[in-house]
Amino acid sequence: MKASRFTQAQKAFILTQGMQGPRAAEICREAGTSQTPYLDRRKTSAGLMPSETRRLRAIEDDRCIGH
Repeated sequence: MKASRFTQAQKAFILTQGMQGPRAAEICREAGTSQTPYLDRRKTSAGLMPSETRRLRAIEDDRCIGH
């Protein structure tokens, strides 16, 4: 899988910009990314900080492995 060119902190910053009002197209244009990854991440993380997102993913991974 291709590595992301954005760090978790940068992704969180882009998401917080979206909560402040600008449209997704404007945010993505300024960040230099497409709207699809932005919208997917916004849907899954719902404004969580990077550390919280990592914890949530770890919990979800544990649940999937446990079944």
